[in-house]
Amino acid sequence: MRIENYKIDEHNHSLLAEHKRRFEFVSSDINNVESILKKLVDFNIAIPSWALGTGGTRFGRFSGGGEPGSIEEKIEDVGLLHALNKSSGAISLHIPWDIPKDYTTIKNHAAALGLKFDAMNSNTFQDQKDQPLSYKFGSLQHVDKAVRQQAIEHNIEVIKHGVELGSKALTVWLSDGSCFPGQLNFRKAFQNTLESLQEIYTALPTDWKVFVEYKAYEPNFYSMTVGDWAQSLLYANKLGPKAYTLVDLGHHLPNANIEQIVSLLLMEGKLAGFHFNDSKYGDDDLTAGSIKPYQLFLIFNELVEGMDARGMNHATDLGWMIDASHNVKDPLEDLLQSVEAIMLAYAQALLVDRNKLNVAQESNDVVAAQEILQNTFRTDVRTILAEARMRSGGALNPLQFFRKHKVRERLIKERGSKTIATGL
Repeated sequence: MRIENYKIDEHNHSLLAEHKRRFEFVSSDINNVESILKKLVDFNIAIPSWALGTGGTRFGRFSGGGEPGSIEEKIEDVGLLHALNKSSGAISLHIPWDIPKDYTTIKNHAAALGLKFDAMNSNTFQDQKDQPLSYKFGSLQHVDKAVRQQAIEHNIEVIKHGVELGSKALTVWLSDGSCFPGQLNFRKAFQNTLESLQEIYTALPTDWKVFVEYKAYEPNFYSMTVGDWAQSLLYANKLGPKAYTLVDLGHHLPNANIEQIVSLLLMEGKLAGFHFNDSKYGDDDLTAGSIKPYQLFLIFNELVEGMDARGMNHATDLGWMIDASHNVKDPLEDLLQSVEAIMLAYAQALLVDRNKLNVAQESNDVVAAQEILQNTFRTDVRTILAEARMRSGGALNPLQFFRKHKVRERLIKERGSKTIATGL
């Protein structure tokens, strides 16, 4: 289904008077509001194809109705999100869950909805139907060269799919590791993984990047072969200038200082971008900003400062993508909430008075530095973000529109009440 522009216009008109009052009040205290609005309009966050259906745990999955049963329907769902928030203009595909049968048709389908294809994601963390060799004991790290070669060839296949779709990056996340002491020779596992990644790196087109993602634990609980940002950075440095470290906000041990990690990776020119989500205990895959909104703001504070210091384009020089999946929320509503939270944190970071913060830091005025950041975080910028959406043709309140116009009910009517998204 598609959302007609006139319905969004009608929605905005009904809220316009109150929105104008709020916007005039908030913007009166912001000297550079037009510059901030321009940055918000340009900023987009990719939606992963696997987040469009109901998620689950190892214990169960409670599928909702109207879930997308094909790559075409997944693209349509991202198109719905983008029509409402104008900040979801890209889709990130997971292979082999979402292999296009006809590249031209799929590209045209996405383009008609204002979408492009973001980073491609490979999958060597589970065995696929008719796969000759198993990844039970690892993929790119495996002691058997034949298993490693199978994983290498899969990643190269993913690159080829991405080239046809206009993508420019490959994300590699490995579940490789060990569950018990003595199970694995750490040095050999690292070397095997590096050699495998080097073969994949050699297959990259000249204008492509490879993102090496890390994770502290799960599914292996004794060691992970790419277990933290330092290991990922080590691989990226050894691979070459087209290799970068990807930060997933849920892939850290409790209380890790993610904003410091981000700052240092950015300083080294090795930050690929983000998989946004939130967590209470571990890799919970919760809605971005739902548990630790202040941390999300602090991360964006470092990002804005670091990108500006390097003269980077906020919208295009890093990869921005959501990676969340739940079994209790409507997936589309959850994604609308996540995009909103990310955009709010970005907008707040744009408001930070850098000159005052620098003076406080240089004079060791700890109290002043804290006040600058916390006062900015407590500034309600929802109206600023709504204004940016409206100027782009989106809805002033996307979630309200989604519910009022019964988008999920319409999807159920079109697709059925027992559909299950492909791949999950």
